Amino acid sequence: MEPHRLFAPDNVDQTVAALLDSAGGNTGGAHEAARRRLADAEARLRRFQEAIGAGVDPTAVVDAMNQAHAERVAAKAELDGAPADRRVTDAEVYAMIDSLGDVGAMLADAKPAGLARLYQRLNLELRYEPKELAIYAMTSPGVDIACVRGGT
Repeated sequence: MEPHRLFAPDNVDQTVAALLDSAGGNTGGAHEAARRRLADAEARLRRFQEAIGAGVDPTAVVDAMNQAHAERVAAKAELDGAPADRRVTDAEVYAMIDSLGDVGAMLADAKPAGLARLYQRLNLELRYEPKELAIYAMTSPGVDIACVRGGT
Protein backbone atom coordinates (compact mmCIF):
# COMPACT_ATOMS: atom_id res chain seq x y z
CA MET A 1 0.00 0.00 0.00
CA GLU A 2 1.24 3.48 -0.79
CA PRO A 3 2.31 5.37 2.36
CA HIS A 4 -0.06 8.28 1.76
CA ARG A 5 -3.00 5.80 1.66
CA LEU A 6 -2.32 4.42 5.17
CA PHE A 7 -4.22 7.26 6.83
CA ALA A 8 -7.00 7.54 4.24
CA PRO A 9 -10.46 7.24 5.83
CA ASP A 10 -11.12 3.88 4.14
CA ASN A 11 -7.80 2.44 5.45
CA VAL A 12 -7.56 3.98 8.92
CA ASP A 13 -9.06 0.92 10.66
CA GLN A 14 -6.41 -1.33 9.09
CA THR A 15 -3.70 1.19 10.01
CA VAL A 16 -4.86 1.33 13.64
CA ALA A 17 -4.91 -2.47 13.81
CA ALA A 18 -1.41 -2.66 12.32
CA LEU A 19 -0.09 -0.05 14.76
CA LEU A 20 -1.61 -1.90 17.71
CA ASP A 21 -0.15 -5.20 16.44
CA SER A 22 3.26 -3.59 16.02
CA ALA A 23 3.21 -2.48 19.66
CA GLY A 24 3.84 -6.08 20.66
CA GLY A 25 6.49 -5.07 23.15
CA ASN A 26 3.77 -3.06 24.78
CA THR A 27 1.60 -6.05 25.66
CA GLY A 28 3.25 -6.93 28.92
CA GLY A 29 4.44 -10.41 27.92
CA ALA A 30 7.15 -10.36 30.60
CA HIS A 31 4.60 -9.27 33.20
CA GLU A 32 2.25 -12.05 32.17
CA ALA A 33 5.01 -14.67 32.33
CA ALA A 34 5.99 -13.50 35.84
CA ARG A 35 2.33 -13.58 36.91
CA ARG A 36 2.03 -17.16 35.62
CA ARG A 37 5.20 -18.22 37.45
CA LEU A 38 3.91 -16.61 40.64
CA ALA A 39 0.52 -18.31 40.37
CA ASP A 40 2.17 -21.67 39.63
CA ALA A 41 4.54 -21.40 42.61
CA GLU A 42 1.70 -20.38 44.94
CA ALA A 43 -0.46 -23.27 43.73
CA ARG A 44 2.38 -25.74 44.36
CA LEU A 45 2.94 -24.32 47.84
CA ARG A 46 -0.78 -24.72 48.63
CA ARG A 47 -0.70 -28.33 47.42
CA PHE A 48 2.34 -29.08 49.59
CA GLN A 49 0.65 -27.48 52.61
CA GLU A 50 -2.51 -29.50 51.95
CA ALA A 51 -0.41 -32.67 51.66
CA ILE A 52 1.24 -31.94 55.00
CA GLY A 53 -2.19 -31.26 56.48
CA ALA A 54 -3.35 -34.62 55.13
CA GLY A 55 -0.50 -36.40 56.92
CA VAL A 56 2.44 -36.42 54.47
CA ASP A 57 5.80 -36.22 56.27
CA PRO A 58 7.02 -32.57 55.90
CA THR A 59 10.60 -33.74 55.38
CA ALA A 60 9.47 -35.53 52.23
CA VAL A 61 8.42 -32.25 50.54
CA VAL A 62 10.82 -29.75 52.11
CA ASP A 63 13.10 -29.47 49.03
CA ALA A 64 10.15 -29.06 46.66
CA MET A 65 8.59 -26.45 49.00
CA ASN A 66 11.87 -24.53 49.19
CA GLN A 67 12.11 -24.53 45.39
CA ALA A 68 8.50 -23.33 45.00
CA HIS A 69 9.06 -20.65 47.65
CA ALA A 70 12.22 -19.41 45.89
CA GLU A 71 10.32 -19.23 42.56
CA ARG A 72 7.49 -17.34 44.29
CA VAL A 73 9.93 -14.80 45.78
CA ALA A 74 11.69 -14.33 42.42
CA ALA A 75 8.41 -13.83 40.52
CA LYS A 76 7.13 -11.35 43.12
CA ALA A 77 10.40 -9.41 42.98
CA GLU A 78 10.20 -9.28 39.18
CA LEU A 79 6.63 -7.98 39.30
CA ASP A 80 7.38 -5.45 42.05
CA GLY A 81 10.48 -4.12 40.28
CA ALA A 82 9.07 -3.86 36.79
CA PRO A 83 7.46 -0.67 35.48
CA ALA A 84 3.69 -0.65 35.25
CA ASP A 85 2.24 -2.29 32.17
CA ARG A 86 1.00 0.46 29.82
CA ARG A 87 -1.08 -0.56 26.86
CA VAL A 88 -2.12 1.72 24.05
CA THR A 89 -5.82 1.52 23.31
CA ASP A 90 -7.36 1.73 19.87
CA ALA A 91 -9.10 4.96 20.95
CA GLU A 92 -5.71 6.52 21.74
CA VAL A 93 -4.35 5.52 18.33
CA TYR A 94 -7.42 6.94 16.57
CA ALA A 95 -6.98 10.17 18.59
CA MET A 96 -3.31 10.39 17.61
CA ILE A 97 -4.16 9.89 13.94
CA ASP A 98 -6.96 12.48 14.13
CA SER A 99 -4.62 14.99 15.77
CA LEU A 100 -2.25 14.75 12.81
CA GLY A 101 -4.77 16.02 10.28
CA ASP A 102 -4.79 14.82 6.67
CA VAL A 103 -1.55 12.81 6.71
CA GLY A 104 -2.25 11.28 3.33
CA ALA A 105 -2.53 14.66 1.64
CA MET A 106 0.65 15.92 3.33
CA LEU A 107 2.59 12.83 2.23
CA ALA A 108 1.13 12.79 -1.28
CA ASP A 109 1.91 16.48 -1.70
CA ALA A 110 5.41 16.02 -0.18
CA LYS A 111 6.16 19.73 -0.19
CA PRO A 112 8.57 20.90 2.48
CA ALA A 113 6.00 23.12 4.24
CA GLY A 114 3.42 20.30 4.51
CA LEU A 115 5.99 17.78 5.64
CA ALA A 116 7.36 20.25 8.19
CA ARG A 117 3.84 20.64 9.66
CA LEU A 118 3.46 16.86 9.83
CA TYR A 119 6.86 16.40 11.48
CA GLN A 120 6.01 19.13 13.97
CA ARG A 121 2.66 17.49 14.82
CA LEU A 122 4.46 14.19 15.28
CA ASN A 123 7.06 15.86 17.51
CA LEU A 124 9.53 14.03 15.29
CA GLU A 125 13.15 13.93 16.41
CA LEU A 126 15.84 12.35 14.24
CA ARG A 127 19.38 11.41 15.21
CA TYR A 128 21.90 10.27 12.62
CA GLU A 129 24.66 7.89 13.71
CA PRO A 130 27.26 7.87 10.91
CA LYS A 131 29.26 4.95 12.33
CA GLU A 132 26.12 2.79 12.31
CA LEU A 133 24.78 4.28 9.08
CA ALA A 134 21.48 4.59 10.95
CA ILE A 135 18.88 7.20 11.68
CA TYR A 136 17.03 6.91 14.98
CA ALA A 137 13.57 8.46 15.08
CA MET A 138 11.46 9.29 18.10
CA THR A 139 7.96 10.67 18.00
CA SER A 140 5.18 11.46 20.46
CA PRO A 141 2.08 12.58 18.55
CA GLY A 142 -0.09 14.16 21.23
CA VAL A 143 0.04 11.18 23.59
CA ASP A 144 3.12 10.47 25.68
CA ILE A 145 3.38 6.77 24.86
CA ALA A 146 4.44 6.47 21.21
CA CYS A 147 8.10 5.85 20.52
CA VAL A 148 9.66 4.33 17.42
CA ARG A 149 13.34 3.56 17.01
CA GLY A 150 15.17 1.84 14.24
CA GLY A 151 17.82 2.25 11.61
CA THR A 152 17.12 3.02 8.00
